[in-house]
Amino acid sequence: MCTGKCSLCIGRTLYPLALISVICNIMLFFPDWNVKYAIKNQITEEVKLMGGLVGGGVLVLIPAVHIYMTGERGWCANRIGMFLSIILAVVGVAGALYSFSVAVLGLYHGPYCKDILDNWSTPFNIPNFNYLVHSDFWGFCTEPKNVVKFNVGLFSILLVVNSLQIILCAIQMINGLFGCLCGTCRDINNTRPNNVTFTTTVHVA
Repeated sequence: MCTGKCSLCIGRTLYPLALISVICNIMLFFPDWNVKYAIKNQITEEVKLMGGLVGGGVLVLIPAVHIYMTGERGWCANRIGMFLSIILAVVGVAGALYSFSVAVLGLYHGPYCKDILDNWSTPFNIPNFNYLVHSDFWGFCTEPKNVVKFNVGLFSILLVVNSLQIILCAIQMINGLFGCLCGTCRDINNTRPNNVTFTTTVHVA
């Protein structure tokens, strides 16, 4: 596979991953599918950092657009475009790492919820206690309903999505380096079909 086609494949794959990351982050603002918790600021602190929206979303989507364009025949499908894709892929890795780190913290600290004592807190943020393997304690959060499953599910999806984004952007960094050295195989000067032949006719007076 030439470097241009590889960029095309990576760009196309990053699009839905960025979209999933944004959707997961937006959903986390509405536990129990209710807007009142966002209005009252009764949501998990890590959600407010908007890792999935900014990091895994915007900071990955911008590189994805350019990476895709380096795979198309056009002004980006050249060595300069490939060099820029390396820089933007680094931005994508940074954004995905940010979202990944926020998701890890969100899972580690647990959700912000009302406990059985009617206090709003982060009840599972206790040293040397892993609530993820003690699901019997999840009922300690009484509101929002099923908030522990809700947060664990969405933050886990973000971890998988961000991991794929990091891998793909890292591959593009390598692919972009080869593109700088060898070209994209799809530059604008290589658009003439191979099966076209040209003939000339000489008219003698």
